[in-house]
Amino acid sequence: MKSIRAAAAAAAVGASLVALTACSSPMEAGAAAVVGGERISASDLNRNVQEYEAALKRAGIQPDQLPAPITQFVLTRMANQSAFEQLAAKHNIRVSEAEVDTGLKDPGQYQSPEINLLAKGVSPADARAYMRAELGVVKLQRQFGGPEDQNAAAKLQQEFGAIKMVYSPRYGQFTNEQGFVDTGRFGKLTQQAQPPAQG
Repeated sequence: MKSIRAAAAAAAVGASLVALTACSSPMEAGAAAVVGGERISASDLNRNVQEYEAALKRAGIQPDQLPAPITQFVLTRMANQSAFEQLAAKHNIRVSEAEVDTGLKDPGQYQSPEINLLAKGVSPADARAYMRAELGVVKLQRQFGGPEDQNAAAKLQQEFGAIKMVYSPRYGQFTNEQGFVDTGRFGKLTQQAQPPAQG
């Protein structure tokens, strides 16, 4: 099976958006990240990671095929999903159950709907919620002028970038250029920085 690294790096709408904005303000206890006004709890992240690991195993995909460690990859997807949901709510975008059903059948470049979702950090347990969020942003981009309209793309990037994202330092340091990076034992960036996760 082909590596899903390429699909993950170019996943859906997230690939056209600017890198996430993260800062180092203090996190509340038990939070993995805060996206806009929404909190992603460490326990929710752990559940998502366990479900995702099980889905990878069932699909015969090795974790080293991912562009980042599993926990960081899933956390980035969860943060993006939260931002997508907030943008859709802000602009009153609605996605029907039929649209979600159709989206979940999209095989993507690997001719498999399941692999298409796994390449984005999504386990089957979270597929409907993620697809609704992703389709909401696709609709929003169309509302702004469509994927071919550079002004629409810029407006979408601006809206996405305006959502403040703060990650707990326990999951690593996030940079706009590289995604999560290994800061090493004493907080200095090491040479083996992880490539950026979908964004």
